[in-house]
Amino acid sequence: MKKKIIDNIKTLFYALIIALFIRSLFFQPFYIPSSSMEPNLLVGDRLFVSKYSYGYSRHSFPFSPKIFTGRILEKSPKRGDVVVFKTPADNRTDYIKRLIGLPGDKVQIINKDLYLNDIKIEKRKVETSLNINCGDKIIQIDAYEETLSNGKKYLTVYRKDGTMINTDEFIVPKEHYFFLGDNRDCSKDSRFLGSVGYVNFNNLVGKARIIFFSNDKTKGTFLKFWNWNQIVRKDRLFKKIQWF
Repeated sequence: MKKKIIDNIKTLFYALIIALFIRSLFFQPFYIPSSSMEPNLLVGDRLFVSKYSYGYSRHSFPFSPKIFTGRILEKSPKRGDVVVFKTPADNRTDYIKRLIGLPGDKVQIINKDLYLNDIKIEKRKVETSLNINCGDKIIQIDAYEETLSNGKKYLTVYRKDGTMINTDEFIVPKEHYFFLGDNRDCSKDSRFLGSVGYVNFNNLVGKARIIFFSNDKTKGTFLKFWNWNQIVRKDRLFKKIQWF
């Protein structure tokens, strides 16, 4: 009996080591808690983030241990990537946003148009007067497809009576990046220099890859498994966010 207990403890220990290894070096699950990335990422989405995409910093590991500085096997992120990072305000809280500005870029929003280095980013309206979540409120938005200079396309939305129609001009510092939420009038991101601002390369955790599960909390708690048919968003299971 004693030997069986010891063997079970060993098995559990090895399983935890393997899980920690995979989580630190390969893939980590993340939960979407807010509506800042709607309509592309919804509250209740659970997704895998690849840890190897940009190399490894101390933030690649649980609790961000100060075991080394800089990045190992570093790879530069690309404009348009959906990235999880540690917010510079506390170096603990995970944010997920879209990378818009690279080091040295000038970023500005003028009359709901995004400008990079004084060039207006191509966009076309795809929907008008839609309702979308903004925290615990419902707001009316117009939806656009933006196309970045590298050809990457994505949906973004602006509130019809939004307050973020125009922004200041932002110059991205060396080794830093500028992030925006796709739900432009309902996102705390790099426009807010006091709480998020420019994000250091070492704060990047990984690249969002695939939604493996999603549930709609407004239709009931996930614990009520007998209601999963209404709660689970079946159309979002294993939905690709980005591969490359």
